[in-house]
Amino acid sequence: MLKLRLSRGGTKKRPVYKVVVADSRFARDGRFIEKIGFFNPLLPKDKKERVGLEAERIKYWLGQGAKPTTRVARILGENELMPMPVNGNNPNKAIPKKERNKKEEDKTEAPKADAAPAAEAPKEEKK
Repeated sequence: MLKLRLSRGGTKKRPVYKVVVADSRFARDGRFIEKIGFFNPLLPKDKKERVGLEAERIKYWLGQGAKPTTRVARILGENELMPMPVNGNNPNKAIPKKERNKKEEDKTEAPKADAAPAAEAPKEEKK
């Protein structure tokens, strides 16, 4: 299966990515069919040099059945080469892990406390 994906370049802690068309079985930074753009995440979002794409070649490969990865789909959506993908929903991702664990404990304790009075209430009505 053909994929539009990012291939990492640059040095340690200074990544620069190429947007490439590759077979999904090839290694991330390995063999690819064609380079169709670049992405530099270190530059501010408003800079023009952050992303460079060859629109005609991207449209060609999408027409041939190549599927973009989620990150490439967002880059293409921001540059209006395809519809913007729907945002995923992971509300726990923004919460620090320690606080996440506390909330899970509170949720497990709360139903037990609610269940006990509910179980006792019908017994009192029967008397």
